[in-house]
Amino acid sequence: MAATPAPPAAPPKPTWDPRKVEPPFPWLRPTIRIRLTLLYGGMFLIAGILLLSIIYLLAAQALNVGSELPFKIVSGRVESKVCELPSRASPDEFNAAMNACVNEQRQHALDNLLSRSLLALLGLAVIAFAFGYAMAGRVLSPLGRITRTARRVAGTDLKRRIELDGPDDELKELSDTFDEMLDRLERAFTAQQRFVGNASHELRTPLAINRTLLEVQLSDPNAPPELQQLGKTLLATNERSEQLVEGLLLLARSDNQIVERKPVDLAEVANRAVDQARSEADEKGVEIRGERGLAIVQGNGVLLERIALNLVQNAVRYNVKEEGWVEVTTEAQHGQAVLVVTNTGPVVPAYEIDNLFEPFRRLRTERTGSDKGVGLGLSIARSVARAHGGRIIAEPREGGGLVMRVTLPI
Repeated sequence: MAATPAPPAAPPKPTWDPRKVEPPFPWLRPTIRIRLTLLYGGMFLIAGILLLSIIYLLAAQALNVGSELPFKIVSGRVESKVCELPSRASPDEFNAAMNACVNEQRQHALDNLLSRSLLALLGLAVIAFAFGYAMAGRVLSPLGRITRTARRVAGTDLKRRIELDGPDDELKELSDTFDEMLDRLERAFTAQQRFVGNASHELRTPLAINRTLLEVQLSDPNAPPELQQLGKTLLATNERSEQLVEGLLLLARSDNQIVERKPVDLAEVANRAVDQARSEADEKGVEIRGERGLAIVQGNGVLLERIALNLVQNAVRYNVKEEGWVEVTTEAQHGQAVLVVTNTGPVVPAYEIDNLFEPFRRLRTERTGSDKGVGLGLSIARSVARAHGGRIIAEPREGGGLVMRVTLPI
């Protein structure tokens, strides 16, 4: 028995987007180019008509159209109130005097016409500039709306949309494209936040279980020394993995702008970081000093404390073996809060400074093991500083060590 052929699959339903439907007459689309052409052409035409009308009226007034002649015949003689005509003269002399009178009146009319035309042109220019400025503002107002929305979006307010109304022109198309881009960005950031939350749980749980099992095994007094040493090694490796996971998650979270901001004293943040690093500094014989003045910023206190702690810990760990010191200062200057961490240490070439801020990069090493950290401290510090609208700059210190300067807007 022959197999029954499968029914043909239904074709996929086309998605219809009203914004992508072609108009019946594309050349009649009210684009910005056509609107500006009509606007400038209409303004030129109106200005030309007004100027011609004014010149015509001025010319008619200057030539005294409809008025009496500047001379008249009285009792067989020619008299004039504006010209001096000889009472007794030959016909040639009399004609020459009349020509001179007419030419003088013409020159006077032309001078009067020129001066009044210049005044009319100046007035029309002022009106044209004012009208053009107003119309340009009206035409470009959608661009201002797009710019304001982009600035709000730069503050991580991804829920805002332009939703521009009006004719289907280039600005409307730009607005719709920008809104589509914001939709994709919002979905991407939401997915990233969801991934960070899930990864935080999925990565921390097995590491915490491993740590608990190792600690239980190490607490057994009957365990052989070899097993105790192996457990300590595995516990140190597990702790390093936990630090790496925490650093990666913090780096992913701090890459975004800080939405909820509160007043934070940078001096208090630095003092807490110094207190946490004090025991390690005492073990290494490193002196921590410096005056920390009041410097209030708007931000997240936990993330700002992470900046200070990472900088202080790096300054303590990468220091000289004898007579080393770390100076931590805070102050407010020129509308900014400044945190400066200076330390003694090995000489750092200037061309190596940028590499220090890359993840898993250390001085003269790359992605190598170290008992001093996981290579994310400065990367996290730079990411948190950027999220707060600030920046961090590293400079080699004369004689060895670094000067780390963090500037944040107040």
